[in-house]
Order: sequence, then structure tokens, then C-alpha cells
Amino acid sequence: MIHPLSLTPELVALVERVEPDPGPEPHMRDPTDLELDEMAEKLLAEHNPETLWLFAYGSLIWNPDFESVSSVRAHALGWHRSFCFVVKRWRGTRKTPGLMMALDRGGSCVGIAYQLPDASLKQQIVRLLDREVDAMPPTNVAKWIWVNSSTGRIKALTFVAARDGPAYAGKQPPASTAAAIARAARHWGSSAIYLQRTVEKLEEHGIRDRNLWTLQHLVAQEIIKNTATEG
Repeated sequence: MIHPLSLTPELVALVERVEPDPGPEPHMRDPTDLELDEMAEKLLAEHNPETLWLFAYGSLIWNPDFESVSSVRAHALGWHRSFCFVVKRWRGTRKTPGLMMALDRGGSCVGIAYQLPDASLKQQIVRLLDREVDAMPPTNVAKWIWVNSSTGRIKALTFVAARDGPAYAGKQPPASTAAAIARAARHWGSSAIYLQRTVEKLEEHGIRDRNLWTLQHLVAQEIIKNTATEG
């Protein structure tokens, strides 16, 4: 049964605003094509699979931007979803930073493993890196992890938080996380819609992440409070 979210589209719409992309912060830059190529080469040197599997846990589920030939629910042990890195582009600004999600160490995470087509592995990995790597030096980084599924154990590519990355925020109190998500937005949309769509899509797959479910309720309350104060 899909339960209604407290964080409704109507509440999310109150946070949305579109501002121009300012580009990377002064001490950071976007990765070059050569750097993305080298990252892909390094990943394939670590593991060169016959079939490429991708473990998705957030926006790659509701906004995949890739082709897949099959998918299966999968469980990653030793990793959990966390709004653990700060964004001052895309879904936040330098004045009002947002938070985005990555896998962080500890706990467990249920997501979806996608089998990608048997095309150029390197080309597909470069495309994923281009979408997911946040900046140079990066905080959202690609990594091979083992996940368990009904079809067996799978070694899949996923994206995790680099704890030495410049944007890594670590574990934040739920109230602080909710306050940031309830305010931040930019040209990719708000941090709130990122959360709302993630929880909504997980529910459709029968996946209940208790931490995200609690967080979406806190964000809804925060938006209501902000709207009342500003009004």
C-alpha cells in the first residue's frame, strides 16, 4: 500500500525557484572530458564486468537518464542513504545551500539494481560519471559495491560520499537537514522535490526508508512554518 506523503507537490511548489547556474565555486571546477575518461578507465581496471550493473538509490530511480534491460530490487549492506553533502549549485545557492544524497558508510540500503545494455561499458560509465560527479575535487564518487538480490549477489557500480570531499557534510541532525532542504532551490529544482520524488518512487517499488520517511515529514512541517512566517 502506498501511503500519502506529508511533503506534497503543493508544499514543494512553495519552495521552487529558478536561478541561473553560477558555475563551480571559486576553489572548484567541473571535471574535464579527459578526467571523466580516466575515472572510467580506473573503474574498469578495478572491475571489468561482462554485464554492467548499476545500483540506484535516489534520483537514478526516478530520473534515470540511461537505458536498462532489466532491474531487480537489491540490498546493499554497509551503506545507507544520507543527505550528507552540501550543494551550492543545482539545488541550492551559496547564500542558501542545499543538501543532496549519497551513500554513506554504515547501516544498509534497499534500492534497485539495473542491468545496462551490452554496449560500450566505458561509454556508459563516462555518461554516468558526467551526470553524477559533482565537481573537482569530487564528493560524489563512483564505486563498485556488492549488493544482494533475488537473483543472487551482484557487483554493481554506484555513487558514494567521499568523506574527504570538500562538500561532505557528514551526519547532520534531522532538524538541521530538514531546515536546509525546506529552503534550498536552483535551476535543477529544489532539494525538497528531490526528496519528495525519491520517497515517492521508493514507495512505488515497495521500499520504505524510515529515515527518509521521517525526513519528508519534517521538511513538510518546515515549509509550512516558513510560509506562515513569511506571510
